[in-house]
Amino acid sequence: MGYQSEAALENQVMGQLGRQGFENVKLRSIDALINNFREILNERHTEKLNGKPLTDSEFDRLMTQISGKNVFTSAQILRDKFVLRRDDETELYLEFFNKDSWRKNTFQVTNQVAVSDKYEGRYDVTILINGLPVTQIELKRSGVAINEAFNQIERYRRDNFRGLFKYTQLFIVSNSQNTRYFANSDKQIYKSSMFYWSDEHNQTINNLSEFLADFCTPCRLSKMISHYMIMNETDHNLMIMRPYQVYATEALIEQALETNNNGYIWHTTGSGKTLTSFKASQLLAEQSEINKVIFLVDRKDLDAQTMAEFNKFQKDSVDLTDSTAKLEKQLADKSQPMIVTTIQKLNNAVKRNNEVMERYKTDKVIFIIDECHRSQFGDMHTQIAKHFTNAQFFGFTGTPRFEENRSQDGRATADIFGKCLHYYLIKDAIRDGNVLGFSVEYVNTFKGENPFLADGYVRGIEANKVWLADDRIDLVADYIYDIHSKKTVKKEYSAIFAVQSIEMAMKYYDAFKEREVDKGDKALKVATIFTYEANQDSRDGEIKESAKDQLARVIADYNKMYDTNFSLDSYDGYFNDISKRVKKGIKGEKIDVLIVVGMFLTGFDSKKLNTLYVDKNLKHHDLIQAYSRTNRVEKLNKPYGNIVNFRNLKKETDDAIKLFSQTEDTDTVIQKSYDEYLKEFKKALYSLKAIAPSPADANDIEREEDIKSFVEAFRRVSRVLLKLKTFIEFEFTVDELGIGEQEHQNYRSHYLDLYEEHIKKPDPEKASILEDIDFEIEIIRNDNITVSYIINLINDIDLVNKNNQKREIESIRNILDGADDEQLRLKSELIKEFLDTVVPTLGKGANVAAEYLDFEEEQKIRELREFAEENDYSQEQLNKLLSEYQYSGQVFRKDIEQGIEGSFLTRRKKIDLIQGYIKEVTAKYGV
Repeated sequence: MGYQSEAALENQVMGQLGRQGFENVKLRSIDALINNFREILNERHTEKLNGKPLTDSEFDRLMTQISGKNVFTSAQILRDKFVLRRDDETELYLEFFNKDSWRKNTFQVTNQVAVSDKYEGRYDVTILINGLPVTQIELKRSGVAINEAFNQIERYRRDNFRGLFKYTQLFIVSNSQNTRYFANSDKQIYKSSMFYWSDEHNQTINNLSEFLADFCTPCRLSKMISHYMIMNETDHNLMIMRPYQVYATEALIEQALETNNNGYIWHTTGSGKTLTSFKASQLLAEQSEINKVIFLVDRKDLDAQTMAEFNKFQKDSVDLTDSTAKLEKQLADKSQPMIVTTIQKLNNAVKRNNEVMERYKTDKVIFIIDECHRSQFGDMHTQIAKHFTNAQFFGFTGTPRFEENRSQDGRATADIFGKCLHYYLIKDAIRDGNVLGFSVEYVNTFKGENPFLADGYVRGIEANKVWLADDRIDLVADYIYDIHSKKTVKKEYSAIFAVQSIEMAMKYYDAFKEREVDKGDKALKVATIFTYEANQDSRDGEIKESAKDQLARVIADYNKMYDTNFSLDSYDGYFNDISKRVKKGIKGEKIDVLIVVGMFLTGFDSKKLNTLYVDKNLKHHDLIQAYSRTNRVEKLNKPYGNIVNFRNLKKETDDAIKLFSQTEDTDTVIQKSYDEYLKEFKKALYSLKAIAPSPADANDIEREEDIKSFVEAFRRVSRVLLKLKTFIEFEFTVDELGIGEQEHQNYRSHYLDLYEEHIKKPDPEKASILEDIDFEIEIIRNDNITVSYIINLINDIDLVNKNNQKREIESIRNILDGADDEQLRLKSELIKEFLDTVVPTLGKGANVAAEYLDFEEEQKIRELREFAEENDYSQEQLNKLLSEYQYSGQVFRKDIEQGIEGSFLTRRKKIDLIQGYIKEVTAKYGV
């Protein structure tokens, strides 16, 4: 049986949407779309228009004012009242979309709207609300990857979407069996922004017909646009909620409006609880029967990151002051229906119990409590609940307390909040691609069996001495040095090292510091942070540094490393700076390893963090919270969060995953073993070689269908290779993988050539099935082949065995030909000349890297001299200009002009030449 054609699928969609309440209309051109919008606008405002439809000049004026805007501004216009000045100078308030009652909107669907902007385009299915094209559906026939529909949308966004199509809020892509949705944007949209839809029990709805039946009804679609899209005020971007966030919000609002009961939402760490809780707060604040919505966070969670998140959802929503009086003023202000504050500040207001607080003993109040497992199990919650007698409490948590992990006061989450209103577990989030799974390894740091892992064989200070033994600390520090680059993709990502105590943190910190000198450029940038108490000294009676003095020493080291100026008095600044460096992942500014005892193991989100080293006992919620620091989705070269345990936490890991996934199958969360990925790789390699038995054969592929098969096969190989590279066992050899590094590099070069030909430089006159193919080019760029990488290879060249030397030189030349690094591209010919002319002359024991740097310096001097002679320019002046450019990053034309003679045009041409050369030679030689 053949595949269903796209045309047949399109007709089915049109028919189904017609049956679901969308009027089928034929609007095959932009002009037809605009005329339809005008008719509906007049019809919806008949009463306001007093029987006088918009004149041509009025409508033209309106289109001029609402067209040509970006996506974000258009989304604001869609949701606001629009003031139009009529020809008679009266003002008319127009409404483009009724957010409060979906029934008061007009719903239509059309297909094959043809446009001709930069390129011609023809859109599959367009859903219109009140004549505006708010939702675009792009279809591919069954069997075609859904990413190709996504790529086609991206082409349309880049080349075609103009005018009223800037009002598109949502995209839906489907190949009939696989369907996703995502929000429009003015910026690049990443594939990770495509979401599955599901039912309220988190069962994914993939089939297009089922998706349309549930998602694309007039009611649901209107609510998604009016209630469940977020206008990100900070980034000027549109966001749309995932299905579990929608269902949780709806369940919470229903509980608040129809009962007097409390409740809690269990959404796994990393799934976007803050957005869900904040949006629920906003929607509840719009209800007239609710006097105030108070969004409560713990003071320690209200860091710069949290405040930035809140302000994305609603500008200036967080009160940064510690003033209880200001909170009382906010509580008294009836025009402010929602407040974001800390539980500590609210507790102070309750204790003061002034006049404004008296009112809240009876007023209807809703409390939304973020991360309730951390802040709500103490006395403060009890005091607040006693005062607000007509309040409902709704908690959000990623790791609830159950019988197995009750809080210190013996209560579980349900004891305080009652019913779980909605859940979304870690296994659901991993399946949906909203968070990553974990690759967990256990490293035994003792010879033979470790007695401290069973039955508490040795307790207290004796066990502590063993864990803190110098030999063991050195062993672990050396091991981390050996594996860190591999685990963090050549240090592109950062790691947290969780340890048992401050004493252990400092022992590891000093061990890493001792290795800095020997490691040179390969030294890890290590920092630590902890809290200290007054007079907190070592417990064993020995005279040691106090924790306060240790922290002061650590901060002093940090200041030297990053040219900062923190102290114990500016501890908050130190904390925030560490947070920023672990989140940004900027080379030279990032932290490689952050050693912590308890801080940063809960509530800290960083996409640039991918590894957790563990030398402390963890279980239940503490374990899941700590592991979950590593599993935020980022680029394809971050396939999972790496966990390296230096204690045997296998049982604790399995128990925690079973508890918080509500399953006995830990494989849903823990990734495959090295051997399993190796089998998967060899299977993918077999498929690749069936298409192109050798890299040379890949050059002979001509048919587009065969090229597509090659691209897809190499992509599968690269995806699995990415995962294999993070394992310690990995070796890039023919014996291990079935393919060597050079052969893979040659396949890769052909893959890149195809990318350049069909994606970066396509023929605009020729339609191609390869236009929308998903090359996933980032998965083959993770080798980070830079100048320093090549210098390291050069330094390892065999100077004794000429056959080995010849082979190694050829390998480096091939790597240079396929490298992407811009500076390396500039140096490529220089390095090849060194390999061909200098390396063969070197004897045993020569420092090849040093020889290359000398060679490069000689070549630079020669080039400068030749350029100066050829262009009749002072070499001394040229050197001065280069020095200035190195220092300030600027080269001034008036300085270049000194000594240049001739006409104005001659001088200008020569100045341009020299200015360009200075920049070029600086980039090439790193002057």
